[in-house]
Amino acid sequence: MDLSIIIVSFNTKDLLEDCLSSVFQQTKGIKFEVIVVDNNSTDGSSQMVQEKFAQAALIKNKKNLGFAKANNQGIKKAKGEYIFLLNSDTVLKDNPFLKLKKFAQDHPRAGVIGCRLLNKDGSHQPSVSPFFTLPRAFLWLLTGDKLLYASPAKTCQVDWVMGAALMAKKEAIGKVGLLDEDFFMYMEEVEWCYRAKKAGWQVWFYPEAEIFHLVRGSSPEGRQRAIWGIYHGLILFYQKHFPFWQLLVLKLFLQAKAVLVWLIGVLTNNRYFKDTYAKAFQLAR
Repeated sequence: MDLSIIIVSFNTKDLLEDCLSSVFQQTKGIKFEVIVVDNNSTDGSSQMVQEKFAQAALIKNKKNLGFAKANNQGIKKAKGEYIFLLNSDTVLKDNPFLKLKKFAQDHPRAGVIGCRLLNKDGSHQPSVSPFFTLPRAFLWLLTGDKLLYASPAKTCQVDWVMGAALMAKKEAIGKVGLLDEDFFMYMEEVEWCYRAKKAGWQVWFYPEAEIFHLVRGSSPEGRQRAIWGIYHGLILFYQKHFPFWQLLVLKLFLQAKAVLVWLIGVLTNNRYFKDTYAKAFQLAR
């Protein structure tokens, strides 16, 4: 088996159907399997997979286990030489898995490889970023994604690639370990790539392989979960890999950002700002 494609889904029935359709239509020239891990969806996702994509293996969880733990379930079952973690809100373009497999074979120390993510209109979406050292964390909190997240023009080695669509060598996973299940959702791919690089594996960005990423977290509730997940994930990342004093400084940065945005919410009577960053401040304490 060349490739195991793992797709975690939670109440994304229509997106998941489009994603699976593109996987089976676009993937040519390699032996592959698809493993769908359903995190206790209530929208009929599991039934749709069973009825329309019987060739896919389906793992049905009795509760939402989170992104990292659900992917690990798929990884443990996977038979492929390479493992591809694919979000359910993605659609393939021009057989990207075959391109990635050939690139990986030419780069035996590539432990993790990311592709170029595209917006629905074909424009480039941020696909890579450097690790969040304290100066970069401060810059990110001040300016958002624009100065750190990127979509490079050429193939290059990077610190980490977006977890929406990334390929890992099974041999590397055996040495580095699975995704850290302390991360429920967000930042788990950052920590995984960090461990891979520490273990001597390379992380590559390969833009010749392209995948549309539709980004479904556009509702206020979705944005809230993202902010809380990133706050929680950053703190876990520092707890696991950085000195204690740096963790304290990071928490001060996060608290300051939360207080600032909460105050803006109070002054403008913006309930979203107030509710989101009141909880974010608690997470950073």
